[in-house]
Amino acid sequence: MAENRADHRMNRLLAALVPEDLAALKAHLEVVNLTRGQVLYEPGDTLRFSYFPHDAVISLVNVMEDGGTVEMAVFGREGVCGLLAELATREAFGRYVVQLSGSASRIAFERLNEVRNARPAIRWLIMNYSQAMLMHTFQNVSCNAVHPVEARCCRWILTMHDRAGQDTLLLTHEFLAEMLGVQRSSVSIVTRTLQTAGLIQQARGSITVTDRAGLEEVACECYGKIRRMYERLLPGTYTQTQSI
Repeated sequence: MAENRADHRMNRLLAALVPEDLAALKAHLEVVNLTRGQVLYEPGDTLRFSYFPHDAVISLVNVMEDGGTVEMAVFGREGVCGLLAELATREAFGRYVVQLSGSASRIAFERLNEVRNARPAIRWLIMNYSQAMLMHTFQNVSCNAVHPVEARCCRWILTMHDRAGQDTLLLTHEFLAEMLGVQRSSVSIVTRTLQTAGLIQQARGSITVTDRAGLEEVACECYGKIRRMYERLLPGTYTQTQSI
């Protein structure tokens, strides 16, 4: 693979570090390209690397016995994927799949753990991110249980918009349905409604956000609650995308 010269500071957690702390991590970081649909880990695999996404987005999905999936967590430029390797077994309890192509800074978990233990600021940042991620996951569980598909779909699109940093999101109705744990036909109905309202523009394999403020009005309360929680625990690392 040709050398990838993307800046590690494209990830907001890494960008929040002072130069000395970033340098301690940088010695072990490798920039990798991730492709939509690429599976990083399957359930039961040993987690070996943590990924700090730049413009890629990675989902952790639960795989059911019938092959169905539902998203449990999502990782973008605001955070890091693979921290669960610190658990005793280092076993992936879901599928880690790339949902938006892009680059990421990758580090072997052993090296991340060594630097974290030696650098209090890095340890604090990762602890706060882990807390935010856990609260985000809990909120997703509640959201999936009580909120209608349209509101959840808007919340999910906004979440991707924040993490991808671009208006056009390359994804299909089928993939969106898998992330939400609903039928593809339900997603098609919702996205058609959102397009008619002028909130998004659909094309084959993509959705473009055209009215972010309008999406926020339709989205359930979970989006705002999750965003505020990240901003409280990680000030300056979860900058809200400006409304279009």
